[in-house]
Amino acid sequence: MRNSPFMLLPLLVTLVALPALGQDEATPLPKPRPEASSAVAPIPLPRPRPAETSAAAPDAAEPDAPDAAAPPVEEGVAAADADAAADPDADEADERLLPARIYQSGCPAVITGQVSAELLPPISEQQCGTQSPWLISAVAANGRMVPLSSGITTSCEMAGALPGWVADIDNYLWARDNTRVAEVMTGTSYFCRKVNNAKTGNLSFHSFANALDVVGLRLEDGRTVTVAAGWGDALSSEGRLLRFAHDSACARFTTTLGPEANAQHEDHLHLDMGCHGKACTARLCE
Repeated sequence: MRNSPFMLLPLLVTLVALPALGQDEATPLPKPRPEASSAVAPIPLPRPRPAETSAAAPDAAEPDAPDAAAPPVEEGVAAADADAAADPDADEADERLLPARIYQSGCPAVITGQVSAELLPPISEQQCGTQSPWLISAVAANGRMVPLSSGITTSCEMAGALPGWVADIDNYLWARDNTRVAEVMTGTSYFCRKVNNAKTGNLSFHSFANALDVVGLRLEDGRTVTVAAGWGDALSSEGRLLRFAHDSACARFTTTLGPEANAQHEDHLHLDMGCHGKACTARLCE
């Protein structure tokens, strides 16, 4: 059975009415935005400073007071800063005015108390001199200090060799004559000259504070033994003592010269730490 057009009419009416039914409730609109204020908020100003209690006139032009939290500037520092700003080379100029630094060496014999010594300024005399000379007044021997008759200016090498040599002589005297060394009689130490005081030739090791002349010994038993008076008689007590001192020196110094070396050493023993041989290990004993 076919549908009649009249039967479809109620359905069409219903479909048309449905949108109208959904529009019964009004759609909520968004809330209106607040009206923009045309007035600009004022910028807060800093708090006013407390009134200055000054005795000056109100119209006087005064500089601003320094910040109380800032540390005071010393006058000397401010002046130095001003000078440095005015002259950027001021620091370098000040360093040039300072004396040159002196580089010297310590000495084991001094550090360990084997000698009583004082460090002297560097010696520079023509071709002669040394960087670290020592003024020695006494040497240690068998637990006591043996004085020198006069202070000697010498090198650290000589300072290190002298105590053992004096101790050898002291032991000899104690074993043979029941006495000891009371004083070492010293002669020339540093002296800028040539070998044997010649006008030409090599410089002596005295020129480098690396040599010492010993003229004799004073003993605790009251005797004074000199090379000039005691060397001649080899069989006497003094002659034997001086020869022992000479031979002991040959084992401790690189050069030992006595009266039998030449006429220039007839009255003393010459001791030095000069270099002999290519490796500085050779010894000269005369």
